[in-house]
Amino acid sequence: MPPDNKYELEARKAGIKLIAGIDEAGRGPLAGPVVAAAVILDIDANIEGINDSKLLSSKQREKLFSKIHQNALSIGLSIVEPETIDRINILQATRLAMTKAVTNLTLKPGLLLIDGTITLDLNTRQIPIIKGDKLSVSISAASIIAKVTRDDIMKSFHKMYPEYGFYKNKGYGTKEHITALKKHGSCQIHRKSFAGIGEYYGENFVGG
Repeated sequence: MPPDNKYELEARKAGIKLIAGIDEAGRGPLAGPVVAAAVILDIDANIEGINDSKLLSSKQREKLFSKIHQNALSIGLSIVEPETIDRINILQATRLAMTKAVTNLTLKPGLLLIDGTITLDLNTRQIPIIKGDKLSVSISAASIIAKVTRDDIMKSFHKMYPEYGFYKNKGYGTKEHITALKKHGSCQIHRKSFAGIGEYYGENFVGG
């Protein structure tokens, strides 16, 4: 069942006009950045097909990515690189990415609908929603923007480090990715703080 705008409509009834959905892509991979998006939709503009990005094909996501950009009132993006993830840990990096995504909006929201349990150090009313990308259309839209953006980043990294198959695995720990790590060592965009990655740094390190 696709997400609806129940949370958005309730906020509107309470007098809140601008509601931002926030989600991230890339908490779990072994390589690459974590990307967060904040999206303020015009909830009167019905964008057919919006759903949790994980439930959509790449073609569906890309089509919706364009539609959301065409119809959103504002979109904020943030990219936190592996070096920062290693320095402050993935939870704090995710919180940082989400916070920056909100501050990068061109409009100031009166309510943040955040996927999961994270809250942000912002002076804005917030509602964390577990599985929010399946329940709130605004969060679903943010999940699509974050996912497509990160996938494109990983495709560009594949050109730099083709041995890892980033165009396909997007940095996740697939069997093929692990095999490549064992053969080639890790590269510049691997998260060395993640379990099992540190052992692949050293002589076989790929990158500068």
